[in-house]
Amino acid sequence: MYFDKELKALKRANRFRQRYIFDENLLDLASNDYLGLASNKTIFKKAVKQISSLQSSGPKASMIVNGYSKIHQQFEQLLCKVNNFDDGIIVGSGFLANMALIESMVRKNDILLIDEDYHASGILASKLVQGKVEIFNHNDIEDLEKKITQHSKLNIKNSRIIIAIEGIYSMQGDIAPKEIATIANDYNALLLVDEAHSSGVIGSNLLGWFDHFNIQIRANHIKMGTLGKAYGSYGAYILASKETISFLENRAKPIIYSTAPSLIDTAIGYQALKYILKNKDKLKKKIKKRQNMLKEILDIDIDGLIVPIEINNNQKVLDIKEELKTKGFNVGAIRQPTVKKAIIRLIAKIDISKNNLKELLNLLNSQQ
Repeated sequence: MYFDKELKALKRANRFRQRYIFDENLLDLASNDYLGLASNKTIFKKAVKQISSLQSSGPKASMIVNGYSKIHQQFEQLLCKVNNFDDGIIVGSGFLANMALIESMVRKNDILLIDEDYHASGILASKLVQGKVEIFNHNDIEDLEKKITQHSKLNIKNSRIIIAIEGIYSMQGDIAPKEIATIANDYNALLLVDEAHSSGVIGSNLLGWFDHFNIQIRANHIKMGTLGKAYGSYGAYILASKETISFLENRAKPIIYSTAPSLIDTAIGYQALKYILKNKDKLKKKIKKRQNMLKEILDIDIDGLIVPIEINNNQKVLDIKEELKTKGFNVGAIRQPTVKKAIIRLIAKIDISKNNLKELLNLLNSQQ
């Protein structure tokens, strides 16, 4: 009764959403479990063993009270070591990590320059900041530098510049240009890179965007990654300088006021990272084979494993999704406001056999 009109409008526009139990008989090409590690029982068993020696299986309090566990610390230390960052902190989710970073860092007189296709959590957080917010055109380095130059001419005292981008963008699947790191360094700007969809998928060590471009880590660099994608778990992490992490411990509300991240999820993320590093060469070969298949069958070049197919018709993407379900495949039917134009979004997950992926791609080719 209170929201009847809004729900009816969503249904008329074919934008209505609802939860449903995933049919495990369908081949999953809709989730962000890029490497199939969410189903890896060896990783799960190792994680269970890791937390079994602890008195409590739950964190019980915030990180700042007494919810900080040696499991959190072990994971943070490993993440820092392999990514070449000075310090890090575990956060409950990628959404909370973006809220923590953006809401706390952009103070009065500062400017946040955020890519127009940045994740919804970052856009929401930008509404809460005390400083100025400028949205720059997607992956447009000229527009970014123009906006920085305009701000710099104002000569605002004690003004920091914060640039927020994604390593690989979640819907389009495209990668942020390396030149943004150069711009950030040239203007002494803080560079926040959301690596939710790039960590575990690109880079010589499968560590993401910084790794992919072999960027030397500096004090102005901040890396945020999630455990809910390639790491097959739940949670997130922030890597940065010791000063930045200390600032977040003292100013970031989602860190100070929320319960510390789940111990079992953190342990799974820790074991998943060790697995990825140990098996990186084998995993990279599987990723490359699927990228080649996409190019061969659909003539689509992908940077990671995200495959967006523009349909631009809400009803049609739903129809295609349902048709593919009858063939045994589950793909994403993504509509507004997540994207501007409706797309079929499939994930070329490496735990899906090449034959099954080939069958799906041929089916999609016939739909276009």
